[in-house]
Amino acid sequence: MGTDQSTAAGKAARKRVPLESQREFEPGPDRDPVGLLLTQAQTRVPELVPVRNGRMLVSPFTFFRGAALPMAADLAGTPVSGLRVQLCGDAHLANFGVFGSPERRLVFDVNDFDETLPGPFEWDVKRLVASLVVAGQDNGFAAADARKVAVAAAARYRRGMREFAAAPTLTVWYSHLDVEDAVARFKLQLKKSQLRKSQTLAAKLRTRDSMQAVDKLTKVVDGQREIVSNPPLIVPLEELTSDTSYDQLRAMVSDYAGTLAPDRQHLLGRFRLTRVARKVVGVGSVGTQAWIVLMEAEDDDWLLLQAKQAQPSVLAAWAGASRYDHQGERVVAGQRLMQAASDIFLGWQRTQDPGGGHTDYYLRQLRDWKYSAPIEQMGPAQLSDYGELCGWTLARAHARTGDRFAIAAYLGGSDKFDQAVADFAVSYAAQTERDHAALADAVASGRAEAKTGV
Repeated sequence: MGTDQSTAAGKAARKRVPLESQREFEPGPDRDPVGLLLTQAQTRVPELVPVRNGRMLVSPFTFFRGAALPMAADLAGTPVSGLRVQLCGDAHLANFGVFGSPERRLVFDVNDFDETLPGPFEWDVKRLVASLVVAGQDNGFAAADARKVAVAAAARYRRGMREFAAAPTLTVWYSHLDVEDAVARFKLQLKKSQLRKSQTLAAKLRTRDSMQAVDKLTKVVDGQREIVSNPPLIVPLEELTSDTSYDQLRAMVSDYAGTLAPDRQHLLGRFRLTRVARKVVGVGSVGTQAWIVLMEAEDDDWLLLQAKQAQPSVLAAWAGASRYDHQGERVVAGQRLMQAASDIFLGWQRTQDPGGGHTDYYLRQLRDWKYSAPIEQMGPAQLSDYGELCGWTLARAHARTGDRFAIAAYLGGSDKFDQAVADFAVSYAAQTERDHAALADAVASGRAEAKTGV
């Protein structure tokens, strides 16, 4: 389809699905978000499900972070233009952050792809913008200030998409947000204290690598480096009831290496697996199988990988099944499409279960200059700026994977989309507060179990 045809298709979609309709949110009478969360518990490590519920109970925002499935069900009932992209699937603001590129630069990008799947572009935008309102309200913002943050993020997404529609294809593909370049670009506009703070943070992030993680998570016992036990958050394999041997695990790592490019296979081959432990991660992912894999090189260098279970995307029931049978490959493929730069050790692997089934994983470095912004410390101005960064970044990812000309034409040059999505976000934030209370009620009644403070 040519650009003129794409533009015409976007304008036709706007007639079918007016921009103002993007504010609509009408939950059905049989809506049961807690019930949906409990269905997920059936496929998770039983002793960790209460930890997940406990983390979701901390605040409406932590509930929102863990409630990708209930929101997917809700978004399925909202108007969509029919313009599809590769979705992050869980594009809340805490799933954006800074990490190291293969070129050893600090970049800002989306950094969680557990739910990635092709689907309507609006779903990612609405999850992002709603997360900003929920986070703002958690931080004590006035309603008007929280809504302004939402409008700013939606507007930046729209403007970003229109900018990418005007840019050449290769320019879009190579676009990225380099943190150090951004600091240098705005150096003259920054106060000296802000510049020093940015430079100090950049230097600190460069120390957040595998060696720092090794120092934090391991210790040397009788000349051997072991992963420190901290149940239930970190449990070495030796403390778990498991028939898995280290020989089997080394064979699994060999299988995973086959999904990497040849040069990265060669690099990984310099390391050998020494220890494995189960590790609790995040909020929504708690209870899925997640492992840290300690590997040693011949020169006493160390590498920590994270192997994370990949289940079918929460979007699949409404957006359609993935083209990939292997859910780890689904995650990796989506990440490589959406991210400007991906971890050099990003790959996938499948283990065979004793009952004849299998478990899919994707693997990456546990820590590679990774940094998440302190959202709970942000005021309205800071959260607005951060939301705009996320909005531009999401637009870039969608422009890489969808018809950017059609989406830009659908969004148009006015603020109708921005205002409509902000209205949706305000409505959904109110719903999130009710859902958070519903989970608390379910725990109080014994329908669900929660373990807090973990």
